[in-house]
Amino acid sequence: MTSMAFHGGRLEGTVSPPPSKSHTHRAFFLASMAMGRSVVSNALMSADTRATLAACRAMGADVEGDGNVKTITGGELHAPGFVDAENSGTTMRIFAGICSMFDGESTITGDDSLRKRPMGPLLSALEQTGTVCGSDNGLPPVTVRGPNRGGRVSIDGGVSSQFITSLLMVSPMLERDSEITVEGDMVSAPYLDVTLHMMHLFGADAERDGNVFRVRGGTGYRPFDYMVPADFSSAAFPLVAGALGGRVTVRGMDMDDPQGDKAIVDILRMAGADVEVNGTEITVSESELKGCEVDMGSVPDLFPVVAVLLSTAKGDSRLYGAPQLKFKESNRIETVVDMINAIGGDAVATDDGCIIHGRPRLKGGAIVHKGDHRIMMSAAVASIVCDGPVTMDDVECCAVSYPGFPEKMAAIGMREEVI
Repeated sequence: MTSMAFHGGRLEGTVSPPPSKSHTHRAFFLASMAMGRSVVSNALMSADTRATLAACRAMGADVEGDGNVKTITGGELHAPGFVDAENSGTTMRIFAGICSMFDGESTITGDDSLRKRPMGPLLSALEQTGTVCGSDNGLPPVTVRGPNRGGRVSIDGGVSSQFITSLLMVSPMLERDSEITVEGDMVSAPYLDVTLHMMHLFGADAERDGNVFRVRGGTGYRPFDYMVPADFSSAAFPLVAGALGGRVTVRGMDMDDPQGDKAIVDILRMAGADVEVNGTEITVSESELKGCEVDMGSVPDLFPVVAVLLSTAKGDSRLYGAPQLKFKESNRIETVVDMINAIGGDAVATDDGCIIHGRPRLKGGAIVHKGDHRIMMSAAVASIVCDGPVTMDDVECCAVSYPGFPEKMAAIGMREEVI
């Protein structure tokens, strides 16, 4: 593991953010279920998406191609037996639903962190379809044995939208139509818009009516050549860096894409940043920032970097609406608050977010990100408003979603050193 010190600096330049991890996961799974040959281009090749590709191969999909272009031939699928999702919650959750269409038993596990992430609501929903499920009191490893009979299912929407995505994506492969009713709050709802959009591209007949989703069974998926768009959650790091100190442009962004994390543009404006959108380019320049209140319920992946954005804003800020943050790669509420305070900020955890009392500058210091890629990158960005360096171990964890992050930030002026 590599340890680094980030010394901030004034950032100037243009960045091309990596492709979307969420879209890449979905494209690999959909192409694997399609009867025929699909090409997924501009895929994000990270630790998490490689775990998804391994799962696709384990259930019989043929995957070819080097780099970020994958040719996937699906259709002749079977229960995979044993699959290690490593640290990828998206892989585990979507794949558990897919495995329910097989009449053989599948076991899915992961690393220490993943085995602490809840699966109970998804498994309970699958059991309503006749699927036999097992777990360690709702935690991985999980076992799944179908066949999933489809029909009417209800699920708690307050933990993770990935559970609903899992039920949706398997539904066209089932003999019967499916009706999925989401009870309570529907957290991270924009990700479900992404799921439905991509299912439609691959030929599914699915619709949403409020908190009810209906999917026609027996249609399967058709092959489709899909290009993965750039990722707004990754673009948020250089954009916030520009707001804190400099002028940064990110390019290749599609403001019409259903990604919920494009809300970072509105959040930056709400905080007083100077934001320009010109076609597929977004430019953010340093300006005086002001405290504000932000509902993070639909965009929990932005929570760490928005907390950094507001740590030196004038006045108080409140981030709220995202209790599901407790079930990410770490307890993100707790770990983000600890990170902000460790470098001289003033943040207090709440049940669904945090309160931040803005300070003119931070002091820097050593942080512990617990292997959480988004907290590691947010802390690096925070160094821009610190008088001393921000130091941390295991910077390689950024490869989960943003391979090469330190090098790309150094290219636009971030001062860094290996320690």
